Amino acid sequence: MTSFTQSEIQSWERFYRGHFINSLSGYKSGSLIATASPEGHTNVAIFSNLVHIGADPALIGFVNRPRAAAPHTLTHIEATGVYTINHIREEMIAQAHQSSAKYPELVSEFEAVGLTALWRDGFRAPYVAESAVQYGMTLVEIIPIRHNGTFLVIGAVQDVWLAEGCVQADGFIDLEKAGSIATLGIDGYYRAQRIQRFGYAKPDQPPQPIY
Repeated sequence: MTSFTQSEIQSWERFYRGHFINSLSGYKSGSLIATASPEGHTNVAIFSNLVHIGADPALIGFVNRPRAAAPHTLTHIEATGVYTINHIREEMIAQAHQSSAKYPELVSEFEAVGLTALWRDGFRAPYVAESAVQYGMTLVEIIPIRHNGTFLVIGAVQDVWLAEGCVQADGFIDLEKAGSIATLGIDGYYRAQRIQRFGYAKPDQPPQPIY
């Protein structure tokens, strides 16, 4: 195996180092987080660092970059307390990737990249109409990560909208059927294909496959 020391990694050119470290944590979900300002200006941006916080209550978190680098999503959430998370399908990859560009504050990424803002039931943040997995969130907590100036944003799931036929009998959401993609690093996109499911692990039983 090839090894790299911390000092060696730190000496690399910025973008090379960014690709390397962003790929190191492995495949991740690819989602679009959509918000609106109190005045109604919409924003949508790609995030690949979502994390399950808990199921009871249903909490999901994401990491927002330093405010100077990515202010709009965080500012809108702070102001309104709501946002939506929308999975990316293969047909949306180019538009989703383009949403990472630094558009001016009053330019809607929806219009700039060719995605459709979908408003539901008076919720103050839009959903992404092209997504097969959409869920509305209310802000619970923003935790500053002082070491690098980022923020862990934790939200509570308010409602979930799924394409028909994606929920299995035991509650498992078949994201392969929904067409949700995975990401790797800064700019890699992958199709998701299930290899296996297993039943709840118990110390006195071997793994039980679920087919």
